[in-house]
Amino acid sequence: MSAAAQLLTRWNGLPKAARYVFTTVPLGAIVIVGVAILLAHPPRAALFAQPLHPEQLAEVEERLAGWNVAFTLTSDNVVVDSARRNDLLLRLSLAGVPHPHLESTGEAVANIGMLTPEAVVDAQTRVGLSGDIEAGLRGIAGVDDARVIVAPAKPPEFADESTREASASVRLQLREGARLSREAIAGIRAFVAASVPGLQTSRVTILDDRGVALGDETENADAGDVQQSLQSALDAAFGNGAAIVRVRAEYSSQQTSERDVRRTPLSAQAIQRVRRSETYDGSGKRYRHLEEGEDRGSETHEFVSQLQPGGIKRLSTAVFVDETRALDLAKVRELAAATVGYDSRRGDALAIEAIDFHRDPVARKDAWWLLYGTIVSLAPALILAIGLIACARFAVPPLAVLAHSVIDRAMVLRTSKNAADFAPSRVRTMLEREPPHAAAAIISALPAATATAVLELYPPHEREAIVSRMQRRHSALLDDAQDLLRRHG
Repeated sequence: MSAAAQLLTRWNGLPKAARYVFTTVPLGAIVIVGVAILLAHPPRAALFAQPLHPEQLAEVEERLAGWNVAFTLTSDNVVVDSARRNDLLLRLSLAGVPHPHLESTGEAVANIGMLTPEAVVDAQTRVGLSGDIEAGLRGIAGVDDARVIVAPAKPPEFADESTREASASVRLQLREGARLSREAIAGIRAFVAASVPGLQTSRVTILDDRGVALGDETENADAGDVQQSLQSALDAAFGNGAAIVRVRAEYSSQQTSERDVRRTPLSAQAIQRVRRSETYDGSGKRYRHLEEGEDRGSETHEFVSQLQPGGIKRLSTAVFVDETRALDLAKVRELAAATVGYDSRRGDALAIEAIDFHRDPVARKDAWWLLYGTIVSLAPALILAIGLIACARFAVPPLAVLAHSVIDRAMVLRTSKNAADFAPSRVRTMLEREPPHAAAAIISALPAATATAVLELYPPHEREAIVSRMQRRHSALLDDAQDLLRRHG
């Protein structure tokens, strides 16, 4: 007989109540687990009330993936846990994601028809061109967003008018802490100029998010740029925390001009010689004044320098050096002067001082603190393990007794069916080594005549024990109380 057939035979040999329990309990457990999973699964909702464009969807996907947030993408939206929807919207808003949709040239001219006025066509073309340029600038390192306004070239309409050259204004929104180099600014200017027909690079104005015009010159760099440059140089040279830099800049509010004229003689002699003589004749009442001048020639050099409004008028720099580092202040001064562009003629000030930096004492962790931290971190796992062990300790014995009782009942039922057709003497032989409760269960399942004949074959004291157990009412799954006490007493 195969294992499957034996298993099926044993299953059919179980009492009806046992089969019902073993069938309904697993199914009930599966249903309970399924309901718990459904209840534990959080409800989900669309993150945005309006559909997103593909580039906006890509921005949101990248940011949520960076935050390790579970989400599901759809064709035009993102599905997230509804309990976290408001929090995610706030975080995305603070991060500036997603950026506004940029209308490309194709989208701008898609609705233009044959009867559309020329002014509307030009305006839509400019909008699409600006959108294409802005989309290109968003991909530059350090640029978070951009706004471009294009003014195309305009030919003269009347004879007394002149041609208006094309121009463009670019406003860049830089990422936090980002600074564009001269090469990056020149590249942006060339990119914008090449995108607009007839636009020269000199006609492109670039502003950052502070409203400061960005150009190739570095003379008008603000104090924040100078301070950051010097701080990074000192950190790289002497290590982080070795120095603190503060820079204050005074800017000129008016345009100033300086003129320097120098004359150089052509020979070793002086450039000019003057001779004067005076005579007076009292009797003749005459006065004579003679003045002679000689100019031997010279070379004239004229220097004119102009300072535009907004330029740095004076720069004050203070460097605080940690005295515990024992740094060479002379070298620090030379490095700082070269970095900030120190100019004594301009009236710049540069102060270098070694001071004792204030440091908060670091709390030391002793062995008991480390042990406490280990116990706290392992406490949930330990509590769970102890709970499982306790549950197993109290649940396993009753379950083992129940399983043993069910198996005994199945064996008794099978033996009773097999012994129903046997002679009483053979049945007595089969029950020779069976305990009274097992013999009582088997004999009670036999026909009345056969059961009476089998009981007559037992000695009087064994027969009384079997008959007393046959007269008791007991559960189909559990042994009687005396047998349980005898087994586990």
